[in-house]
Amino acid sequence: MTKLKKNLRALPLAALCLLVLGGAAALAQRQFKSATLARPEVKVMLSGAVLRDQEKLPLEKVEKVNPGEILDWTITSENGGNAPAVAYKTVGQIPKGTTFVAGSATADGSTTVVYSIDNGQTYSVQPTIDEQQPDGSVKKVAAPVSMYTQVRYEWADPLAADGKFSAAYKVRVK
Repeated sequence: MTKLKKNLRALPLAALCLLVLGGAAALAQRQFKSATLARPEVKVMLSGAVLRDQEKLPLEKVEKVNPGEILDWTITSENGGNAPAVAYKTVGQIPKGTTFVAGSATADGSTTVVYSIDNGQTYSVQPTIDEQQPDGSVKKVAAPVSMYTQVRYEWADPLAADGKFSAAYKVRVK
């Protein structure tokens, strides 16, 4: 009988422990569920315009672009999700038949602009190539912009939920 009394006295303590643990588990599950539902959803849009006669004409309204004309590309990234996109990056292609216009890359916010000369395998603020010297040695020199294949924008700040980043660059038609 004394054993039964001891077990009955321990019952409220066990029930209290189960209640506390159950509440903590429910809270953890709710926080985990909300954490898994919070995510960025970035939509990226590319628009282009040709600079002709001191005007910007949308590419969809231009039948033909001519050698020497400048194409102005704009990349717009909008985060429609409910969490920020951290370490956000976006890439613009340098179309074949065009050459990047040096110094034309611009972007919103705190951005680092890097370039690729190998179709996106590597990026650098200043891509370099090996150049044979008259004495036979090889020297690293700045790659000409005509070799650029991509421009990448790397934002230091997260792309906030309901936020927007814009980046732009120009290319010249060969």
